[in-house]
Amino acid sequence: MTTVVPTSEEDAALSVVRFASELAWADAGPEVAEPQVSRLCREAEEFIVMRKWLELASLMTTSAELIFSKVSEKDIESIFTIICHLVTKTENPDEVMEIVKVITPKILQQPNEKAAVRLKILINLYNLLETPYCQFYVYMKALNLAVEGKVTEYIIPSFKKIDSFLKDWKIGISEQRELFLTISNILKENKSLSKDAFKFLTNYLATFVGEDSHVLSEAKEEAARAIVEFVRAPDIFQCDLLDLPAVGQLEKDAKFALLYQLLKIFLTQRLDAYLDYHAANSTLLKSYGLVHEECIAKMRLMSLVDLSSDESRQIPYELIRDTLRIKDDEVEQWVVKAITAKLIDCKMDQMNQVVVVSHHTDRVFGQHQWQALRTKLVTWRGNISNVISTIQANKITEDGSQAAQGLVVR
Repeated sequence: MTTVVPTSEEDAALSVVRFASELAWADAGPEVAEPQVSRLCREAEEFIVMRKWLELASLMTTSAELIFSKVSEKDIESIFTIICHLVTKTENPDEVMEIVKVITPKILQQPNEKAAVRLKILINLYNLLETPYCQFYVYMKALNLAVEGKVTEYIIPSFKKIDSFLKDWKIGISEQRELFLTISNILKENKSLSKDAFKFLTNYLATFVGEDSHVLSEAKEEAARAIVEFVRAPDIFQCDLLDLPAVGQLEKDAKFALLYQLLKIFLTQRLDAYLDYHAANSTLLKSYGLVHEECIAKMRLMSLVDLSSDESRQIPYELIRDTLRIKDDEVEQWVVKAITAKLIDCKMDQMNQVVVVSHHTDRVFGQHQWQALRTKLVTWRGNISNVISTIQANKITEDGSQAAQGLVVR
């Protein structure tokens, strides 16, 4: 089988039609094949002359699966580059979308066969598109292909650009939910990306703000999953789940009320509350795959953060020992763990047996914390303005004095 070598834009499309037709009729013998190939090429020529790009796309993709199964990966890319280029032939966004809807199903038919090549073709198609919704449509198809074809490692790097994509796509709430949840599901399969998975899951839940109870109920399972992922994660100590209505609905839910209670303990209480909870609900914790020892370790750090929020900024070693339920010689180890996790910034005064805290991370960063931060920024801005005004006033005084001295010299 020869490689497609186009010599012009029209020749490129005709070359693909001829190549695919010969491939499809290869077993029929020349007497049957040649008339069929000629007929298909004539149709392609008519479509090109009449600028019927949608019909041409349909004709060019007729034997798509045959191409994927019998042609080298390099030739597959070449063929589909020509096919995908049809979206640039028209300025009508509706026609572009129709062409996209003809091409993409052919690429997605057998996602497990040459999945990486199929994904590359979809990404190339995406890059040819200028219509925002068409871009989103193809991107979602690429995500689904990556999952089914087990090639998610090729699409994950693009997640860093999602904020930028969203500005371009201008998609609605339902599309955002589909996007965030799909990305979160992809990332959760990779333990090293659990933080990012949790972030996109939180973004998904945040889209339900302002919705009624009927719509909120759609997010119950994912809200419960978010709680479990937060409790399980050994490196996530701050979240705003309690501020989200999608999560708040679980407080009085028959199935998930106890899970919501667990979240409140992790975000607002200390180790003793968790131990009481575990004594009454150990089976529930196991059913969600939560390990008691891991929960204790996380709650010790969360409790230490809570102790750090005291206005005195000093935590006696004895209080840490009793709150974390550890031995005297383990106090400094847990303080170091909290420092390493960037939960607190402090100094250990071994002489006086106290920890002096200079900064701590809030477990919950909601509306109250944003307001406090705003107040601090306004204060700092005022202080800086005062300093600048003082410097300018001193400079004017100094310049005036120097001018006066100059007049005296004269």
